[in-house]
Amino acid sequence: MSDSPRSSGPKIIAIANQKGGVGKTTTAINLGAALAEDGQNVLIIDLDPQGNASTGLGVEATDRVVSTYDLLLEQTPLDEVAKPTSLERLWIAPATTDLSSADIQLAGLERRSFLLHDALRTPDIATYGFDHILIDCPPSLNLLTVNAMVAAHSILVPLQSEFFALEGLSQLMLTVREVRQTANPGLRIEGIVLTMFDVRNNLSAQVEADARGTLGDLVFQTRVPRNVRVSEAPSFAQPVLAYDSSSKGSSAYRALAREMLARGVAAATV
Repeated sequence: MSDSPRSSGPKIIAIANQKGGVGKTTTAINLGAALAEDGQNVLIIDLDPQGNASTGLGVEATDRVVSTYDLLLEQTPLDEVAKPTSLERLWIAPATTDLSSADIQLAGLERRSFLLHDALRTPDIATYGFDHILIDCPPSLNLLTVNAMVAAHSILVPLQSEFFALEGLSQLMLTVREVRQTANPGLRIEGIVLTMFDVRNNLSAQVEADARGTLGDLVFQTRVPRNVRVSEAPSFAQPVLAYDSSSKGSSAYRALAREMLARGVAAATV
């Protein structure tokens, strides 16, 4: 099985940042919703033991009989784990607190870093019909996050517009480099997305300038603003695109989806 072609399967993107509170799960939910709205079939893999992506898409804890824990450690087929959401074309593989102990259980397994890879890079993955698989990683560089990086084609990094934001990227980049060297040589950075951006705040502008100066074209042009509607939407178990379609947050995630798709088309023609 080759890891390079995507013509026969979905594009797999790990959404990762070891720092919590940067908008990682919010980005997974709303980017997924925006891609689905654009006609893409999208699966979100909730790999965070907190299960916030699952809750934010309306999957109650009592409905998570089969979860990503089973996908990883019980080799349960993907079609038994994935559940449809209230949004057309958007699916979720939910997480439970069982994942909290996964690191300990994974540690003793021979292919502990490849379990998600083996679940998602199967020869029949194209039969599921997904165009994109987004993996919502936990806020740490543990074995679950490494599994996501080994399984993914690329990594999308939400970067909060706050002081010291760039300093937190160094360890993530080192982990990416290690994964490239040992397990997934094709892994690339999909891009950096600035989140919780406040145009009224000089600090946000400084973080953006520093990020673009350091990372160049890796930084998406789209910036996700601080927006109360984005914050409110999870409590109604909806992406912001469904909760308030006309909000600034909805517009930003639609723009991010379009920009990401355009980058993919441009890369494919090179």
